[in-house]
Amino acid sequence: MDYVEEQKSEIEALESIYYGDFQIIALEPYKFSVPIKTDDYDDDTDAGLCCDLVITYTPKYPEEAPIIEIENAENFEEKYEAMLLEHLAEQVKENLGMVMVFTLVSAAQEWLHTKYENAKTAKEEREAKALKELEEAERKRFEGTRVTIETFLKWRQEFEAELGIDKKRELAEKEGRKLTGRELFMTDNTLNESDLKFLDEADRVKVDESLFQDLDDLDLDDEDDEDFDPDNCNSDSS
Repeated sequence: MDYVEEQKSEIEALESIYYGDFQIIALEPYKFSVPIKTDDYDDDTDAGLCCDLVITYTPKYPEEAPIIEIENAENFEEKYEAMLLEHLAEQVKENLGMVMVFTLVSAAQEWLHTKYENAKTAKEEREAKALKELEEAERKRFEGTRVTIETFLKWRQEFEAELGIDKKRELAEKEGRKLTGRELFMTDNTLNESDLKFLDEADRVKVDESLFQDLDDLDLDDEDDEDFDPDNCNSDSS
């Protein structure tokens, strides 16, 4: 095989195929570069991938491997350059004995496209997942506190203890007086039964504690009618 003639013929073909992009760097031995990029590459943004494939003929090319380098890589992630060179080395092994630069450039072009599309898809999936997690967090934030029967009764007991309802009930019994309207409301055991019935039917409820924080603002104070009997509230109308 006339290696010099084979190399010269391939150079002429490459100049025609990559007209305007093909650049000869040296003549002895032949060293040249071909730019490769993805379809959506834009040098003004971070879109796409781009690099220069630099190839140097060895004395016995194409029966021995050429020297391949990557220069001016744009938007490459870590290890992309090493991965691409490894991929091209496999192509060289498969094509030894034949001129192969066009095959190498095409393989590099396809590799860039596949790698970029995979990276773009992975990024979109990460963004979609992050958005879903954010929406879920917002939904839970506005959902309120969900409780079972047991946790609701525990909360109610703690809430009543905080307001001193049990102490007021005991004090009223010792003094032999009736509870005020507000105290009657807070100590009414029938509320417990209705709460339990509601919980049994709904299984889970949302509790807004702020609804109980303004009880002091209700017009249920010690000025209520002391003769009011909650068990005989319709007696006056008969």
